[in-house]
Order: sequence, then structure tokens, then C-alpha cells
Amino acid sequence: MKHATVKERIPPAEWQARVDLAAMYRLTALYGWDDLVFTHISLRVPGPEHHFLINPYGFLFEEITASSIVKVDLAGNVVMETPHFINPAGFTIHSAIHEAREDAQCVFHTHVAHGVAVSAQKQGLLPISQQSMFPLAAIGYHNYEGVALNAEEKVRLVADLGNNQALILRNHGLLTVGRTAAEAFLYMYVLESACRVQIMAQSGGADLVFIAEPILKGVRSQLEQVTKGLGADLVWPALLRKLDRIDPAYKE
Repeated sequence: MKHATVKERIPPAEWQARVDLAAMYRLTALYGWDDLVFTHISLRVPGPEHHFLINPYGFLFEEITASSIVKVDLAGNVVMETPHFINPAGFTIHSAIHEAREDAQCVFHTHVAHGVAVSAQKQGLLPISQQSMFPLAAIGYHNYEGVALNAEEKVRLVADLGNNQALILRNHGLLTVGRTAAEAFLYMYVLESACRVQIMAQSGGADLVFIAEPILKGVRSQLEQVTKGLGADLVWPALLRKLDRIDPAYKE
């Protein structure tokens, strides 16, 4: 007797969410932001249940497909039959944010080298590039408390994120949230770019020029103009076309 596939067992909206999340994992690997099988991206399943999709632990990001993604509840319990399991440390961070922020449908965490380097700097992200302007408009900082296994850390993590779209985890890495997979990905792209520019500028050894405070104000409206009001939806279809040209297997 043939068993039903994952796609056949779930509503179309959940399958689309799985495809989007698998695409994020593949793009993360493509841009070199992955860290072997570590770090995580989670996405809320459409519907009234507080269920979430996250990567199967032990998979390289370039291997992840829509079917292999694991569905869990806020406690990290697997709620749909699967041969895979998740990293509990990773979901500690994600579940805290998902529970506190209804708009944080997607939570994206990385250990990108430039981001970790900036996270270790006392002043954090500096206003020294156009790339830095956008994350600086909505960013928080969270002090390092060890590997994220302590449930008590959740309260402090959520408070440090506040209503921002980005969080620098001190001595650890970067985190972004978005209403969609596309938003969280674009926020991370810009934040990672800003961190990379900062480390490169500092490595030159010359004095840095800081962007004036008045210019930093009103940056959100400028971003809307740049993206023609579409935000992340302007770039996401192009990224999916790029993945389809390379390997469309993420949709399986």
C-alpha cells in the first residue's frame, strides 16, 4: 500500500510555507551563511494552531526540502510524523520570539563570521555605510548567556528584541524576523552586508566616517521608495528563479 506524501497530507497553504522555508535554507547555503548543520530558520504554519516549521537536525542547509522540514508546537514537540528531529537549543530562541511577536512569522538566526565579529564589538553595528542605515533603524542587542537551553533566557531575549526587526546576539550571531520568509531573508541580507562592510572598513586601519544622525531618520520611508512599496516581495521571486535554475529539488 502506497503511503501518502507530505504534500498530500497537508493543506496547500502549509505546503507553500514549507517550500518558502526550504528555499530560505537553500539560499542561506548559497550565500555562505550556513554553519554546517547549526543555526535555524523557523516559519509559522498558516492557521489558528501555534505550529511551526523548522529544519531537521543533522541536515546541511543545501539538502533541505519542503518534505523534510519538521512541524513542531511552541514547546518544540513534533506534531507531525517524521523520521527527523530538531535541535532544542535552536528552538528555545525561536519559540520565545514566535510566542511574543504575532508579526514574527519567520525567525532567522545565523552565525555568519562578519556578524559574529560585529557582535563582539562593544559599539556594535556602526553607521558607516548605506547598508547599515536600514538595520540601525530597528535593531536590538542581547547579551550572551551561553548555549540557548535555558528557558529563563526567553524573557530577556524577547525584551531585547522589542519591536525591532533585527537583533545582534552578543558573541553569538545575528537574528532577523519578518511577517514572511521573504522579509526575514531580506533583513538578514542587509544586516549581514552591513556587518561585512564594517569589518572590511575597520581592517583598512583608516579613520572611519560616520553617517550624520539626521540622515538616519526617515530611513524606513526611503526603503519603501527603493522597493516601489513592495518591500521584500520585490526581490523574493527573483531569488526563487535563481534557485530553480540551480536546483529546484527544494520544492520536493
